[in-house]
Amino acid sequence: MLGEPPVIELGNTTFAVRGRPRDGLRTVPDLVGWLRAIRPRLPVVLADEDLVGIGEDDLRTARELRDTVRSLADAAANGREPDPDAVAALNRLARRTPWWRELRVDPEPRVVASCAGPSVAFVLTALADEAVALFGGPARDEVRACQGPGCVLYFVHGAPRRDYCSAGCGNRARAARHYAKVRQAT
Repeated sequence: MLGEPPVIELGNTTFAVRGRPRDGLRTVPDLVGWLRAIRPRLPVVLADEDLVGIGEDDLRTARELRDTVRSLADAAANGREPDPDAVAALNRLARRTPWWRELRVDPEPRVVASCAGPSVAFVLTALADEAVALFGGPARDEVRACQGPGCVLYFVHGAPRRDYCSAGCGNRARAARHYAKVRQAT
């Protein structure tokens, strides 16, 4: 996790290791692990019981949403119009489960998101809703592709000089530039 908005974190479950693409959501346990890791940042409380009930359908939905987010992030990062099929897929995913906000007053007033369906389906729908807000609003112009060698991750540009998804990618890029200069000098 890089501290990006949860929907970008979902998109970044496709990543590269030594320049080779990897899928972080190959199996149901992979999805369970990712949801467990991001659970504190989700808009709904996701209990352990909810994680036990995750199945292949949830995995397919998560992967479809992830691939849609990556397509939209790629278009945003490269200044292109989004693929109409990706837009249609996102809109379809965003309207899967009806949800609403409720006021809870015990132990103190707070807003809690609720849904009519399974909690995992709601989480994926809420992430799709977050993607709609991200790619349909001004933050779309802040989505960047990491410039690190071999990196395939995206991030939301927050600092004026940020070109990398993480400090590790920045360090690898600086090291690669240094070694290229050393090799060129010899």
